Amino acid sequence: MKPLTVNFRSKASQTLADAQIQQSIEHVYTGFFQSRLAAAADTPDWEVLRTKGKAIKDHTIAHLDYYLGQLADSVEANGGSVFFAADAVEARKHIIDLAHRREIKTVIKSKSMVSEEMGLAEAMNAEGFETIETDLGEYIIQLANETPYHLIAPAVHKSRADVAKLLDDDFKEGDRIPDASELTMMARKKLRGVFERADMSVTGVNFAVAESGSIALVTNEGNGRMSTSVPRVHVAVMGMEKIVPSIQDLSTMLRILIRSATGQRISTYVTMINGPRKPEEEEGPEEFHLVIMDNGRQKLLEDEQMRESLNCIRCGACLNACPVYRKVGGHAYGWVYPGPIGAIVSPVLTGLKDASNLPAASSLCGACHVACPVKINIPRMLLELRWRTAEGSTDKKERTSSITERGIWKMWRFGMMGRKRFDIGARLSGLALLPFTKNGWLKKAPPPISGWTSTRDFPAIASKSLKSRFGKRDRNSR
Repeated sequence: MKPLTVNFRSKASQTLADAQIQQSIEHVYTGFFQSRLAAAADTPDWEVLRTKGKAIKDHTIAHLDYYLGQLADSVEANGGSVFFAADAVEARKHIIDLAHRREIKTVIKSKSMVSEEMGLAEAMNAEGFETIETDLGEYIIQLANETPYHLIAPAVHKSRADVAKLLDDDFKEGDRIPDASELTMMARKKLRGVFERADMSVTGVNFAVAESGSIALVTNEGNGRMSTSVPRVHVAVMGMEKIVPSIQDLSTMLRILIRSATGQRISTYVTMINGPRKPEEEEGPEEFHLVIMDNGRQKLLEDEQMRESLNCIRCGACLNACPVYRKVGGHAYGWVYPGPIGAIVSPVLTGLKDASNLPAASSLCGACHVACPVKINIPRMLLELRWRTAEGSTDKKERTSSITERGIWKMWRFGMMGRKRFDIGARLSGLALLPFTKNGWLKKAPPPISGWTSTRDFPAIASKSLKSRFGKRDRNSR
């Protein structure tokens, strides 16, 4: 499993100090978040839809093996092929080998978090294929050699000037900054030729329908539809959880996904793919391949406390609602999935030792739970992961707390178990910290508790307990 690439604390500090990025990611709140609230308010049965969506996902995940088998049978009946990949390495190798066998030269991609998870574009470029992102945000990120910042808007942290520099080699400081329409046309001009010469496409899957073998793509730019109809080979990649039983279930999930992601009633394009082109059809790929990847999801499925995270439909609503994400941004989370849901998925998929800071990157305000269209209880799982990082759960290898830290907390627990213990412990602690106290405040505590005062001051431990003060007051009054 690919480890996290950055330290959360250091990257978060950099982002907080960057005024430009702070201004850019504020649009997450004023744009997506407010639009979602408006869309929900305009949908009379919104809470009914959320409840129904949760029930669909709960049922599907509980019977995942059955629906994966049904999906594979349906796709093959439609003329496509299915490959189950145990991990990212296996999935990546399968797609690269397929491209070599079909003598592919140019590959176009339409936004897929799973392909980001497997590092597909970089691997295919290294193998000599021209691999180009066609989603505007992903294309900008590819030119910048960065990872996505947001599940829905991967380049939300970029200003128009930043984008202009990436799209126009002649752009200089002081030049007029193109507006959004002009920037879009610049990207379109660059990408049009890529579409024309591409002979293979790799797309994501918003939902796969088990009963029909269909996959659904939701886009606003049209690149998804072109990617699935122009090249002669189409490869769709998905995590094994991105599945619904029926077309009726798909209708429900599309309604809550689109409203939660962008605040629209319906996105510009909802594309349904049902395998390769039929003899009577004018467009479509000659071959259709579906790659279904595990890559640690089985670990989530087997974990009763974390299983609910597989219900995620990648709408980004929890990111938009999260006060922490809206300040520290997506790159602080260090892997493909940022925000509250990333703080759950990444530690399980990459290992708690590589992501021990992420479960603590939350105020536990519950805004993510309220915003989630399928009612995932994210705060509950964050608390569970916090406990695991401290105690190691049943796997002591996952423990991240030091012996010293655990010893301090055991002493604290022992002292809190009795009145006399508490009084003695408080007096001893006050005496021990007296050299570090000034004017009634503890400004810089000694190791190993120095982290508690790195960003705030603490009032000094009182020399007398509240009980003794009350006792003295009562005696004086008598």
